[in-house]
Amino acid sequence: MDVMINVLIVVLAAAFLWTRFAPTKGVNSITTGQLREMMRAKKPGTQYIDVRTPGEYKGNHIKGFKNIPLQQLGSRSGELSQDKDVVVICQSGMRSSQASKMLKKAGFNNITNVKGGMSAW
Repeated sequence: MDVMINVLIVVLAAAFLWTRFAPTKGVNSITTGQLREMMRAKKPGTQYIDVRTPGEYKGNHIKGFKNIPLQQLGSRSGELSQDKDVVVICQSGMRSSQASKMLKKAGFNNITNVKGGMSAW
């Protein structure tokens, strides 16, 4: 019986980790190098969002990125157009991954997450 309980705990933990860290279906991922190329190309209508805290953003940010902290994204997603591409960045890629999932659930279709975030920039 103890073995079954241990197996169940491991399976539940693995499922939890998979849902938290697995890539979101329909969300693109790019490197910071690809982001540089994208920004040089200046594709019209692309929305660049930095989901770090205001303090982190103030300390260092990429010109052209709008600061909408992850905690406010749900209530401020109306500031973004669902018809345009959205590029999301954070410090390491974890919060931007969460933000990408939130935007996907909110009906956004063209979402790109920057892997490695500002740490890789």
